[in-house]
Amino acid sequence: MTRKQLVEQIFSKETYLCVGLDTDRAKIPKHLLSSPDPIFEFNKQIIDATKDFCVAYKINTAFYEAEGLKGWEALEKTVNYIPSTHFKIADAKRGDIGNTSSQYAKAFFETLNFDAITVAPYMGHDSVKPFLEYKNKWTILLGLTSNPGSEDFELQKIIKKIESLDEGMHTRKQEESFLYECVLQKASQWETDQNLMFVIGATQANEFTNIRKITPGHFYLVPGVGAQGGSLKEISEKAMIDDCGLLVNASRGVIYASSGEDFADSAMKVAKEYADEMKTYLKK
Repeated sequence: MTRKQLVEQIFSKETYLCVGLDTDRAKIPKHLLSSPDPIFEFNKQIIDATKDFCVAYKINTAFYEAEGLKGWEALEKTVNYIPSTHFKIADAKRGDIGNTSSQYAKAFFETLNFDAITVAPYMGHDSVKPFLEYKNKWTILLGLTSNPGSEDFELQKIIKKIESLDEGMHTRKQEESFLYECVLQKASQWETDQNLMFVIGATQANEFTNIRKITPGHFYLVPGVGAQGGSLKEISEKAMIDDCGLLVNASRGVIYASSGEDFADSAMKVAKEYADEMKTYLKK
């Protein structure tokens, strides 16, 4: 899916909601557990209930990998069931040496036909490049995450040495910045904002203004709204750009809105509430 197509979906539906299908067998309503594939049946009903109020679905692959072969089968059926109008994200957080990343890219972009995949940037450009080489596919790089552990590395200050030549004079200076800022600055040089996004956690609202200065045109995938306490209003005010530039993810608050037989209707209600609020923030 191209950026233009994604933006058209956002403004035609007046929502930038991404529904996270972090489907945990232990939380699936009991009346579905007797079906041949409870995970897929749950996902199918969630998709049917929420597709009018979102533009994307994010599948956290860990919940499917934990189920072994049956989990992967449910994942593949889920991806194929999602309408082609919706942006499909594999939340797999891959990233390895080049030839390994090439196989990850093939798995998620060719075999499973996702539109995007989340990637960890720690190993550098050569570990990310294989994902970026796919036309009309998106690499969503971890930037500043919403978990408490972001303080362990991402929010640590580092010293950068900068050398420059000014009017024939060779100068050296030091600059202090957060590690996540270095990641955003460096990675934004690897590709354009037409196929590179960043994961920015909603609980990091104080950093969004600065992040938007570093990456003014990029889309952000924003987890952490809802169950983790992030503010949709604050994120939208600080980070939205003319073509929106945001995919705000909600997982548990939508798909587990009810544990009873009304789970799909409850998911629809919550998704609609998000969409109704998003409509008020979208720039016309």
